[in-house]
Amino acid sequence: MKAKRVVICTDGASLGNPGLAAIGATVKDEQGRLIARISRRIGRTTNNQAEYKAIIAALEEAIRLGASQVELSSDSELVVKQINGSYRVKKAALKPLYQRVKQLVGSLEAFTITHIPRKQNTEADNLAHLALR
Repeated sequence: MKAKRVVICTDGASLGNPGLAAIGATVKDEQGRLIARISRRIGRTTNNQAEYKAIIAALEEAIRLGASQVELSSDSELVVKQINGSYRVKKAALKPLYQRVKQLVGSLEAFTITHIPRKQNTEADNLAHLALR
């Protein structure tokens, strides 16, 4: 299914910080129909690295599906504010992940990222935690 505009929710989870980590994401069309789902382990990382990796995986999937406009939501306030430019990326381990997000976003016609409360991000959260089992 091809969709020019998609709505993405992402989440990263880590058992320990750092610890065994996983990512979860949903990619939906404008009508809310599920186009893609991501749920996988990513090895040992910090929670913030997992949050970035979930965003990267979801953006790569959206672009692969032909999307050119992305509305993304995440429950990681830090990562959202870093991507929006409100916060600087200070941790060396996050800088290449941030750069990859910026590279992917640069290939889109339109992109927004919004912080949402964890309770509004249950689908992506469940997918991340499912991969940790």
